[in-house]
This record gives sequence, structure tokens and C-alpha cells, in this order.
Amino acid sequence: MNATLSAAEPLSIKSIEKITYENNKLHKRLCRQVGQAIGDFNMIEDGDKVMVCLSGGKDSYALLDILLTLRERAPINFDIVAVNLDQKQPNFPADILPAYLTKLGVPFHIENQDTYSIVKRVIEEGKTTCSLCSRLRRGILYRVADELGANKIALGHHRDDILETFFLNMFFGAKIKGMPAKLQSDDGKHMVIRPMAYVKEEDTFRYAEVKKFPIIPCDLCGSQENLQRKQIKGLMREWEKKHPGRVESIFSAISTVVPSHLMDRDLFNFKDLNIDGKAKPEGDIAFDDEPCAPPQAFNTISITPN
Repeated sequence: MNATLSAAEPLSIKSIEKITYENNKLHKRLCRQVGQAIGDFNMIEDGDKVMVCLSGGKDSYALLDILLTLRERAPINFDIVAVNLDQKQPNFPADILPAYLTKLGVPFHIENQDTYSIVKRVIEEGKTTCSLCSRLRRGILYRVADELGANKIALGHHRDDILETFFLNMFFGAKIKGMPAKLQSDDGKHMVIRPMAYVKEEDTFRYAEVKKFPIIPCDLCGSQENLQRKQIKGLMREWEKKHPGRVESIFSAISTVVPSHLMDRDLFNFKDLNIDGKAKPEGDIAFDDEPCAPPQAFNTISITPN
């Protein structure tokens, strides 16, 4: 990857080398994280045909780019086909993606479906369009995957998307539910995978700048400023600013679940839980260590009377 040079502010050779080094480091990190997610969840196997859903946003561009790199290094063989759903949004530049993919030499399919008109007709002005838009896109993409013979559908959701969905479900849906890295499609015929599950959004922003992806803005969800997801995104950004590492800790938490210490009676059989005289490592001993404060916290806390 090449460093971006400014004609107004020429960079020294040393600065160029540093930028190039950082860009290469970013590329290696993304390849490592995507490769790890693929391995951890067994996302891609020998002989798979992976349909990469390309929206024109930074995340899906990054996903395609990294998968193409990993395919060259992988000990298995799998095919990649890029698919874009042209939803007939006003001013959508229909020539950008075909030109980009043709230049890359990547097989692709552009599916033309006017879901934009449907969403605008059904959803009242000012209401959130994401839910209906997602359902329409999902059904179309399943059909296209069938037609193309793809058994894996790759989406560009990253770590922050997964956490935002987790909090959305918890705060507004009253359930502990996230966005899994791998799941069976609604129709039971495909596997939906999210190879970017371990990647931070800030890295996809920077990677898009480095690679100069021809970003296409969304005139539906991208134009809505009061979305609950944007509120959650702002909350997470504030947490990370005030308490660096908190978001990473939360992400680790959703991968380390202790069902016996929640309250879902379908997930854990509380009703038949009886005394058996055997010590349980996941029992109350789990509360002996204070996870929320540094070791000296109890010695440094002072109480000031009113």
C-alpha cells in the first residue's frame, strides 16, 4: 500500500517510510484478525463458493480486499463472487462498483431491485427504515446466492457492529442477543458468515483511506440521524474515550458467557439445581475477585461526609 502524499505539504523520505510501515502493519493486522475469525468459527472450507455482499461502504470493500488476499495464501481452495444489490436509490452511481470489480478481475453480479420505493412507500416519514430494508435485502440475497450456487454469504459487519447490536437488543429489545460471527440463514440453505468480527471500525476507516475505496453513501439508513444505533455508537465512543479498553472488555465478555449466573431458565436448569456437596469453580467463588476495580481500590476509596 502506498502512502498518501499531499502536493501542498511534501513529505520527507523518513515520513513516507513511516506511513508505509504503518499502512503495511494495518494490512497485516486485518489479515490476521480476519484469518483468526475464519479459523475460530470454521467459516470457510475447501470447495466453498463465498458470496461477498458489497454495498459500496468501507466495511464491505475491506472484507472483499482481505478475503482476496487470504485466498492467495490459504491452504484450501474456495471461490469468491461479489454481489451488489442496486436498490434504486436516487443518485446511486451504478457504474462505480462494476468498474471497480472489473479492474480487480473479480467475478461479480449486480442485482437490480427497487426496494427503495417499497421502503419509502411503507415506512412513514421520520420513522426508521432499517428493519424493513434489511428484511427485503436478506430475502433477495438468499435468492441470488441460490442462483449463483454460493453456499456461504459473507457480510462486512465488524466488532463494533456486533457490540452495537448487542446493546440495541439489551436496551430496546429486552434480550441478550448479539450478531453472531456465523449462523444458518433463515431459509436453512446457506451459511451467513462475518469474517470481520474481530476487526475494529476505526481500522476499517483507516484502511478505506489507505486503499482509496470508491465509497458510495447510503441515502436510506445513512441519511437518518436519530437512529438508536447511532445513539449506541456515541455511547460506546464516549466509554472508550473515558475508559480505554472498556469496549474490548465488553466484546470479550460476549464470548465468555456463564449461563448459571444469568436468569434464563431455558438456558440453565435452575429448577432442578440441588445441593450435591461438590465444589463448583463457576459458583460463588467467581465473585471473590473484584473485576471492576484495581487491586488497591478498596484502600484508596475515601468517603466524605455531607
